Amino acid sequence: MARFPRRTRVVAGIALAATAALALTSCAGASAAPAEGDSAVDAATATTVADFGTFADLEAAAKAEGQLNVIALPRDWANYGEILDLFAEKYPEITINEASPDVSSAEEIQAAETNEGLDTAPDVFDLGLAVALQNTDVFAPYKVQTWDDIPDALKESTGLFVGDYGGYMSIGYDSSKFEAPKTLDDLLGADYKGAVAINGDPTQAGAAFAAVGLATIQSDGTLDDFQPGIDFFSEMQKAGNLLKVDVTTATVASGETPVVFDWDYLNAAHAAGDDGNKNWKVVVLEGTGYAGYYNQAINKDAPNPAAARLWQEFLYSDDVQNLWLKGGARPARMEAMTEAGTIDADLAAALPQVPAETVVPTEEQSTNAGTLLGEKWAAAVQ
Repeated sequence: MARFPRRTRVVAGIALAATAALALTSCAGASAAPAEGDSAVDAATATTVADFGTFADLEAAAKAEGQLNVIALPRDWANYGEILDLFAEKYPEITINEASPDVSSAEEIQAAETNEGLDTAPDVFDLGLAVALQNTDVFAPYKVQTWDDIPDALKESTGLFVGDYGGYMSIGYDSSKFEAPKTLDDLLGADYKGAVAINGDPTQAGAAFAAVGLATIQSDGTLDDFQPGIDFFSEMQKAGNLLKVDVTTATVASGETPVVFDWDYLNAAHAAGDDGNKNWKVVVLEGTGYAGYYNQAINKDAPNPAAARLWQEFLYSDDVQNLWLKGGARPARMEAMTEAGTIDADLAAALPQVPAETVVPTEEQSTNAGTLLGEKWAAAVQ
């Protein structure tokens, strides 16, 4: 379990990116580049821009495909709406097909398997770490041009999957109905009857997985054993406080989900816009915090392999890394961009102050926790 102390507000995101010790090891060798003398590039085997020739050649190949299939990208999730719109503006020749925005990480993989060989299969994935680790055989290795700027701890060594944006597990709440919870135990009280939701099923969704991780460390446990977190939510279920409803901005605005465990940048988004809940506030509990990153990956059977690789290049560009920051998330390249002077300093300074101590699960801890949750979660909260 990686631990690091709090730093200054501007540098907090840098610490999160630079020291998230996932200890990733190579899961597969890089695919071979096209043989010398080949007249056409096989985009499905390209592992860097160099395999296309130049970045302009990659852009041309992606434009020739004319499509990009994305999945599980809610527009109010970490500023994805603005990111998708910028790609569409930059590349009007490429139609973005947005499928099933609210499905879980596990359901992304299921969609790839169900649609294998079809032009409707997802080209790219956005995944929690536990699901990414379980499905490396589905991914194609690829290293973006800004690869060296991404901390080693956030990337699988061949580029099968790469951390992109992250944050802290938090509790969002309707301040017109509740006081800010100060401890986990507050949420077990009678005042929270039928009021507390987590964002998905922790055996399938990264945010819900992290909610159990937070409950574990806030219950004096360690990430080597998620049982204390499972026990906490089991106790919440027995108290009648656990609300089994999929969380959206609409459920928050309507009051259907008045208290929510979720990433800080996602919880914060529920207060934004005309449809948001203006009474919605977010708290990161004192003590030990739980941090994590979502990962980008390319479907090895992507129907639009060049567009998939162009999308990855786009996501790790300066412009989009700053758009993650605008959405309240901490971009993977934050440290390098800060050093280069390309980070949006005002947005970086606006990030919430981080907990005094933060933990991030390693590969082994995530794998073991996923196994335990698969065995124990359903019975614990039935």
